[in-house]
Amino acid sequence: MPALVLLHGGGPGVDAASNWASVRAGFDGEFRCLAPDLLGFGTQIAGTGGLKGPRAWALARARQVLDLLDRHGLRRVHLVGNSAAGGAAALALLAVAPGRVERAVVMGGAGTGPVPSAVPFYDDSTAKSMRATLGRLVADERVHSGLLDELTELRLRQALRPGAEAAFRSMFADVVGGPPPVDLAKITTPVLALHGERDRVSPVEVSERLVASLPDGRLDVVAGAGHWIHVDRPDEFVKLVGEFLST
Repeated sequence: MPALVLLHGGGPGVDAASNWASVRAGFDGEFRCLAPDLLGFGTQIAGTGGLKGPRAWALARARQVLDLLDRHGLRRVHLVGNSAAGGAAALALLAVAPGRVERAVVMGGAGTGPVPSAVPFYDDSTAKSMRATLGRLVADERVHSGLLDELTELRLRQALRPGAEAAFRSMFADVVGGPPPVDLAKITTPVLALHGERDRVSPVEVSERLVASLPDGRLDVVAGAGHWIHVDRPDEFVKLVGEFLST
C-alpha cells in the first residue's frame, strides 16, 4: 500500500487530527497515511524557539518529515501539503530531497503568496476572533456552523498553550538572510496544486503563478470551495488527490 503523508495547514491552534478529520477516512483504504503535527503546532511546540521567518520554518518542517520517513522505513511517499505550513513544507522537501517523494499535492497556494500584513488571531486572542479566523477558511460559514463552533473551542485552547503564540509570530517574522527561497524551477516532481474558487485567504492567482514556475505542475480550481477545500468539498478532494497520486 503506498504511503501518503498529510501535512496540515498553518492557522492558529491547528493540529493534524482536526485538520484532516473530514477526509482521513477517504484515504485510509487506499494509502498508508501518516499525519504528523508540524513543528510549532499541536504536540510540536517545545524546542522551536530558534526558528524565525517562513523559509526557516518550512525547511525545518521538511527535515522533520524526512526524519519521520526514516523512522518508519519509508523510502518514497506521496505528499499532501495544506497552505502556508504544510504546502510550504512540501515544496521545501521536494527541493532538498526530491528522491523521497513520488507525487505531491499542495493547496491554497502553498505559502507562495505574500506574507500576511497582520498576524492572524493573536492581536485579539478571543473566542470571537478565533471563530472569525476560521470562518474565512470556508466558502459559506452557514454550511459549517457546527464544525466551526467545535473547532473554535479546540483551537482556542491549543492556540493559548505555553509557547504557541511566540512560535506562531516567529513564523511570520520578516528576517534578513536565512535560508534561500525554494527554487521552484528545479522541482521536477509532479505537483498538483488545488485551489478553491471562493478562497478568501489566498487568491487563485497565487496557485496559477506557482504552477507556472513548476516544470511538472498542474492546477485544478475546485468550484464552490473556499480555502479549506477538504472541508467544503471533501468527496471531490479525495477523488482529485487519489486520481492524481494513482496516475
